Amino acid sequence: MARVLVGVKRVIDYAVKIRVKPDKLGVVTDGVKHGLNPFDEIAVEEAVRMKEKKIASEIIAVSCGLPQAQESLRTALAMGVDRGIHVEVPQTQYDTLQPLHVSKILAKIAQDEKIDVIIVGKQAIDDDSNQTAQMTAALLNWPQATFASEITVEGNAIVVKREIDGGLETIKVKLPAVISADLRLNEPRYATLPNIMKAKKKPIKKITAADVGVDIAPRQQVLSVEDPPTRQAGSVLPDVDTLISKLKEKGHL
Repeated sequence: MARVLVGVKRVIDYAVKIRVKPDKLGVVTDGVKHGLNPFDEIAVEEAVRMKEKKIASEIIAVSCGLPQAQESLRTALAMGVDRGIHVEVPQTQYDTLQPLHVSKILAKIAQDEKIDVIIVGKQAIDDDSNQTAQMTAALLNWPQATFASEITVEGNAIVVKREIDGGLETIKVKLPAVISADLRLNEPRYATLPNIMKAKKKPIKKITAADVGVDIAPRQQVLSVEDPPTRQAGSVLPDVDTLISKLKEKGHL
């Protein structure tokens, strides 16, 4: 049976209205509701289903971040993950933590834990980088199956149906492999109260990036974070001729 590693990230809740900091170097996070990244939640659910089907023997969740990242790990544990690894990152370094850093950490932990399958969400809803799965696969020299909407295990291989422009693509990858979960892969379960209580007793190991030999010094600099431009109000036109003349005025025709 396969050993599965799942990456989870604590992000600002999807329902929260984001506010840019006055210095325009980031967004306001203090006092803002956070939760488990929705795509990572789908990845956790898929891993748990693999264990329920006797395909996976153990599921380990990894989260890189502040002490509060343990909240997201506990959510994953309550959903059915066996144990967690919290890679502690201080605030001074967390603001510049990038997908490459996380990929290097996941790759090293995967080697140390003798992992067969890494499943992560296709992207985090805060920075939308969509890079971690691809770079982790490259660092490990493992095959990758991104944007998975359906997963089937066939012996020592995984068949993945993935959504592409204009249709579906089905690919087969040999284990070990890296998979990123898309929105339609599954419907994540709600953690029951008994499982939430059990999750409090499940182990979470604390380590640092240095413990796995990863340098998390920033490789890029954020110059500015800005709100999207305010959309101008529309207007009602009396007829098609007026619409055409307006479009010509604005250079659209």
